[in-house]
Amino acid sequence: MAHLLVVESWVGSMSRLLPRAIREGGHEFTFLTRDLHHYLRSAPEGAAHPLLGARNVITADTNDTEALLPQVERLHAVLGFDGVLTSCDYYLPTVALTAARLGLPGPPPEAVGNACRKDATRRVLADAGVPGPRFAVHEEWSRIAAAAREIGYPLVVMAVDLCAGMFVRRVDDEEQLASCVAALAGFPVNARGQRRAPAVLLEELLDGPEVSVETVSHAGAVQVVGVTDKSVGGAPAFIETGHMFPAALPAGDAEAAEQTALGALKALGLTDGVVAHTEIKLTSAGPRVVEVNPRPAGNRITELIRHVTGVDLAAAFVDVSLGRAPDLRRTNTGLRSAAIGFLVPGTAGTLEALDAGAVRTAPDVLEVQLAEPGRQVKAAGSNNEYLGHVMAGDPDGTGARARVESLLDEVRSGLVIR
Repeated sequence: MAHLLVVESWVGSMSRLLPRAIREGGHEFTFLTRDLHHYLRSAPEGAAHPLLGARNVITADTNDTEALLPQVERLHAVLGFDGVLTSCDYYLPTVALTAARLGLPGPPPEAVGNACRKDATRRVLADAGVPGPRFAVHEEWSRIAAAAREIGYPLVVMAVDLCAGMFVRRVDDEEQLASCVAALAGFPVNARGQRRAPAVLLEELLDGPEVSVETVSHAGAVQVVGVTDKSVGGAPAFIETGHMFPAALPAGDAEAAEQTALGALKALGLTDGVVAHTEIKLTSAGPRVVEVNPRPAGNRITELIRHVTGVDLAAAFVDVSLGRAPDLRRTNTGLRSAAIGFLVPGTAGTLEALDAGAVRTAPDVLEVQLAEPGRQVKAAGSNNEYLGHVMAGDPDGTGARARVESLLDEVRSGLVIR
């Protein structure tokens, strides 16, 4: 039995999948957090959050890395950790520094830090010749505006250190750019209480569909698990509205996406102890890296993969965090594709009705999760405002996405927001 230290977590899918994977692997964990109520609030009424069922639950200021590292050293001397991990992007650099400090398995802290800062990722990949968009990074308005004119509209503007599509916007002119820059300036602290960098990242708007390449790195070798597709809506925001695994791509496009992702991981130095989710645009000029996430995919993509291949990426994440070779053997699950579609609110108000009806018992449905009436709703501006999802599989081919879109239409017919 190994003992893992889990430092914070997202409160969505992985906050449940990760504790399950740790327990199913025969291990135990200590959970370290600065705010227990963040997780208590996210648990269903009357239920305990899985993370709070840890062997130990310890509060500490996880945002103060300098003070945290000596504290974790003292905990390690008493509790004896075999690995350290998190599913939350905002704490991946802290975990990498902690693992290095304790002499535990994990990727180099510099590699993780560069992957978690969008501007650093751009610079590292550009220096290595890995294809990406033209970009610029500035803090002062005059330089931001000048860089935008040089790159050319339309372009994409974003923070260098936010997640889940927050404040990522398409801008078509300088007036829209100024509005987006002002919105970023008005959000100086992220949802976890960490002060953000004031830099603004401008990028060329890339054409073509977007996919993600799911990989597992261990002992210097990176193995591709597969390619997932992505649908995006909510313009001028970029909200993920659905995914399918495997992506319905020509073999050449899938191979090009995989090779581009592998090049990015190598350039960043993420070749050991990482389950990664690398987003790629398949543009008319070839694949381009959107971003590299040194943690398992969110939005239940890991579950799509498990339903199709039998490969459990949450379990693989636990294994590589312990320095162990992951089990990536595929099994016959009876499905050839699986997809998920999200219910994205377009208006604000109070959720009065949302009924799955016959969708829950429809053929090939794998999951249905919907918000409860009474919830306060705002028009979605990122991936944080979903009202639920539907997941379905296809035993015959890559028809799962079409199946999910049809089922979501049925759910939408019962949606009332006032």
